[in-house]
Amino acid sequence: MQSPSRRTFLASGALAVAGLLTACTSSGGRSDGSGGPGRGGAKPDPDLALRTKAVAATDALLAQYASVTGAGGGSGSPVAQLRTEVAAQRSALAAGLPAGAASPSGSAAAAPPGSSAPGAGASAGGASGGPGTPTGQAALAAAEWSTAQARLTDLAAASPELARLLASVSAAGALHAVELGNQAPFAASAPPSASPADPPSAGGSPGTAGGVPSGTASPGAAASDKASAGAATPGAGSAALPAGAVTALQAALAGEHSAVYAFGVIAARIAPGAKRDDARSCYAAHQARRDAWQRLLTGAGANPTAAAPGYQLPFAVTDAGSAARLAAEIETRLTAVYADLVAAGSGALRLDAATALRACTLQANHWGATPGALPGLPAPASPAPASGAASSPPPSR
Repeated sequence: MQSPSRRTFLASGALAVAGLLTACTSSGGRSDGSGGPGRGGAKPDPDLALRTKAVAATDALLAQYASVTGAGGGSGSPVAQLRTEVAAQRSALAAGLPAGAASPSGSAAAAPPGSSAPGAGASAGGASGGPGTPTGQAALAAAEWSTAQARLTDLAAASPELARLLASVSAAGALHAVELGNQAPFAASAPPSASPADPPSAGGSPGTAGGVPSGTASPGAAASDKASAGAATPGAGSAALPAGAVTALQAALAGEHSAVYAFGVIAARIAPGAKRDDARSCYAAHQARRDAWQRLLTGAGANPTAAAPGYQLPFAVTDAGSAARLAAEIETRLTAVYADLVAAGSGALRLDAATALRACTLQANHWGATPGALPGLPAPASPAPASGAASSPPPSR
């Protein structure tokens, strides 16, 4: 049998589809959701109301962060670093808004669902599921959780560019909640008629166990619950899909083919224990999404992309450390693929893509990656240094 390292891992372009797909799906506007046809002209911005709403909710979240950092979280604390990411999200959401369209608000109406006015604590349902009013970091975790869920309610009405941005912000918020200590499972893919903002039951969504499709290997540790949360099987249907959605879905399928292969190698390079169980859970989650995308494409009359005859890993995987690096790389690249699928899809497909984006973001972080403020979106270009100015290394997070 041919060695994995000699196979052509990029033969199908599965891990390069992020760049290819961006060219196919983002020609109508900027990938960060801040631009689009007609913006700056006579036509009104169709996303104005959604952007204003999202900025107001982000301002409420920032106010809660300020109350916590002001109570002892210094500028270099983990909470302060998360607040910096939320501020970056606000800038992306507010891009293109007219002056005064969205201003900082501390009212309860602008607060994220499931939380009270900034500084007053948040509903415990999002943090622990029991009675009481958490304060400080627990309240932040609840607010991030509920805000992440609320972003998904606006996906259907958003333009492709804004939908991509909202899904990315939602994924980052889910990760923030986990980093702040929230142990509640995140809602899995739900039909459009369901409210994604409603907190799931303690056991996760129907047919899932901790966010992993039922019938798959269960995580061996609490950490793997966080890594595989939201990895539920996407819904399959037989409705016709637009050409752009088919292209993006084929790219997602190609990415899942390569992920299934990669996690097979990853699990084989990790000693028995919790980490290997995590790798097997990820393997099963990618298999489930692969199979669902194949069914959806077949039902839409398309010929699903087949797995490549062979794959070559981007670097040698010889031990647990390099296996974890490969896992982080795979999940990080898939966030870009699913961000593009959010933009290309609509209805249930868009929500399924956002769910997959969130799952890959959580898994990437679990394996050691740093997804950043906007998972799946290109990092903002750094300004060029002035002529003759000495360059300095970027600060570490």
